Amino acid sequence: MVTATFISCEILDPGEPGQLVPLTVDEDPSLPSISVNGTQLHAETFGNPNNPMIVVLHGGPGGDYRGQLKCSKFSEDGFFVVFYDQRGSGLSRRHSKEVYTSVQLFIDDLDAVIKYYRRRPDQKVILMGHSWGAMLATAYVNDHPGEVSGVVLSEPGGFTWNDTKGYMNRIMSLELFDETSNDFVYLDQILTGNDHNMLDYKAGLQAAADFARGNKAGNAGSSPFWRMGAICKAASFEHARARPFDFTTNLHQYTTKVLFAYSELNEAYGKAHAELVSSAYPNVQLVEISGTGHEIPYFGWDRFYPIAKTYLNSIK
Repeated sequence: MVTATFISCEILDPGEPGQLVPLTVDEDPSLPSISVNGTQLHAETFGNPNNPMIVVLHGGPGGDYRGQLKCSKFSEDGFFVVFYDQRGSGLSRRHSKEVYTSVQLFIDDLDAVIKYYRRRPDQKVILMGHSWGAMLATAYVNDHPGEVSGVVLSEPGGFTWNDTKGYMNRIMSLELFDETSNDFVYLDQILTGNDHNMLDYKAGLQAAADFARGNKAGNAGSSPFWRMGAICKAASFEHARARPFDFTTNLHQYTTKVLFAYSELNEAYGKAHAELVSSAYPNVQLVEISGTGHEIPYFGWDRFYPIAKTYLNSIK
């Protein structure tokens, strides 16, 4: 005699928040967040808030800071370390496509984050950016050269649109802006609020190609992330293509030494591109981080940390 046992199960709706991707700060009040410049950002800090401040800027646009959390160790070295997921990214609140009209929005958000956490006017502020985050850090310095006491950059694509596009075309197996590579993004007019969940999920799957075996970026595997911001990413690239940026116009005014790191294993970057991009700054310490690819703050942490610590201590 054969007995069949049936176990009932609940069928989940992938469009429901929290099923495909984690909830954002406006959906889950238990997440740490701040409200600045008309948005709500996922954010957390480490260390004494009176110490020199390091603001850590993640890649993307559309990434999050989870893969850079090792940088919290700088709080043990006498720094106040601030992390936040940028507007429309990670676990921060989502916005419609129409919101992303200019890179200036991200610069203004960063300025608002600094003002939110800064305890006094003479508290030093250091920007530590990776990839797109390094570009955003430079865009901020270009706008506010007198507000930043130090800059740590790891593999920014470029500080002008032409340099960035050239790098991205080398690193991507598909043309970055062709229809195939952007199939996961649709016009925001036809999106419902919950469609951000599906689009972010698809963007996360697409991002996995960056970590596939033999990837041009030299990544050893996948670095951790919470949630991609598909609309933020697509709208930002669309804007950059339509209105090419240049973050170098005032960099000659910033004479403080900048630490600029590039990786040994990213075949699309290399010393030549690092020299080209970093040359926009008058005073640069250019270093190669051996044994790692593009995700320097994660896979290259053991080699990156002592170099960055020495630089940071020199300006503390």
